[in-house]
Amino acid sequence: MIHNIRVLDLSRLLPGPYCSRILADFGAEVIKIERPGGGDWLRHMPPLADGESVLFQALNRGKKSITLNLKSDQGRAILLRLVETGDVLLEGFRPGVMERLGLSYETLAQANPRLVYCSLSGYGQGGPYQKRAGHDLNYIGLAGLLDLTGPREGPPTIPGVPIGDLTGALWAATGILLALLARERTGQGQRVDGSFLGAALACLPVTMAQHTGKQPLERGSGNLAGSMICYHVYETRDGKYMTLGALEPEFWAAFCRAVGREDLMEQQFAPTVPGEQAYDDLCALFRTRTRQEWTDSLSGVDACCEPIYTLAEALVSAPVQALGMSSDVGLLPPVRLSAQPARTAAPAPVLSQHTATLLAELGYDAAEVERLKEQGIV
Repeated sequence: MIHNIRVLDLSRLLPGPYCSRILADFGAEVIKIERPGGGDWLRHMPPLADGESVLFQALNRGKKSITLNLKSDQGRAILLRLVETGDVLLEGFRPGVMERLGLSYETLAQANPRLVYCSLSGYGQGGPYQKRAGHDLNYIGLAGLLDLTGPREGPPTIPGVPIGDLTGALWAATGILLALLARERTGQGQRVDGSFLGAALACLPVTMAQHTGKQPLERGSGNLAGSMICYHVYETRDGKYMTLGALEPEFWAAFCRAVGREDLMEQQFAPTVPGEQAYDDLCALFRTRTRQEWTDSLSGVDACCEPIYTLAEALVSAPVQALGMSSDVGLLPPVRLSAQPARTAAPAPVLSQHTATLLAELGYDAAEVERLKEQGIV
């Protein structure tokens, strides 16, 4: 666990809060620093439950909330005092914003040389796009990931989840933990620079190997992109779908035997092209049964053939239930530490819920806190 680690989180919306929630789930004290009056925009984004965003609740469970006007001298002074008590600062602004606020890494590191300062931006701290606006679709498009996604014919298919945002958050959390580990040895903090473009690119080790090996790359043609009959998605009689991922010969052979098509054993890597006999045969075969009938008939066969579920179906399915990730505060971490389980999280904080308490820790008395509130500093 990472108890006794204080994280100051200036980020908003999805990626940064997802990163800091990982740390909070495993014991870090995460202080969410929000703007007075409105706070994180995600608080107000539908769907709502009891007037607050369900997604905000899931991303910010177990955190504390303080409001600070960082455009004011007093607000920045309070942040510097918090930095002196902190271990990690996470920010998701465009490059240059923290410098303009007078809160650069160099300034904060001077206040606390042990500080791990993590910037999470769209395109990184340098280069021609560093100050450019962007969203997940832009990042995966620029990384070459989107061009590989979808069927061979037709336009790229937008993934069902924001890949760059979420993997960027995961890489940021990894970088923070690595920097904290290094600090144990050196006593010094450091800067961690993460980007969503870089995270999207990091999802492509297989494709990069093909590119380096000068294999032709075309949407829908990669070995893991549905180009082979042994690794593909097939429609069932009821209009639902099954995944077949029998890449290893033993799994393919088990599948062929289970469905009575031993004649296809030598066709494992046949292309998924209409008119290709093996592909047409498999498409026709899967349409002879419903998804549930296929699931039942292959339940005892090691053939890597499983149903495609909706999210609602997945959440009540036996394999997902066995993970123990579902809870009333959102999905729990997908990893378990035998000696250090993730803590039971408190609900997400009300805006400014911990402002008075945290300021009192810094030495502000009740009258000063009230004055700061009246001036819009907190």
